[in-house]
Amino acid sequence: MPTYAYACTSCGHQFDAVQSFAEDALTVCPECGGTLRKQYGSIGVTFNGSGFYRTDSRAKSGGSSDASASSKAESTTSAKPAAASTPASS
Repeated sequence: MPTYAYACTSCGHQFDAVQSFAEDALTVCPECGGTLRKQYGSIGVTFNGSGFYRTDSRAKSGGSSDASASSKAESTTSAKPAAASTPASS
């Protein structure tokens, strides 16, 4: 069940309430009996990666598809381990 933050417009009392989606919002402050309002904050979810943006589903133009192919080639070559070199003995 989600947790909602409330603040009283009269006394400034702030608290959190765990409520289901079906329950009505709280309207009366438990401290002074004043009116409450819900507080909205930023959420802690970010969407990273392909498929989350409007431009991800569009066909790429001629110039940008070559750039993406070269970046894929660079990423595969950089993933290979470097050959070990042996020190020359004198």
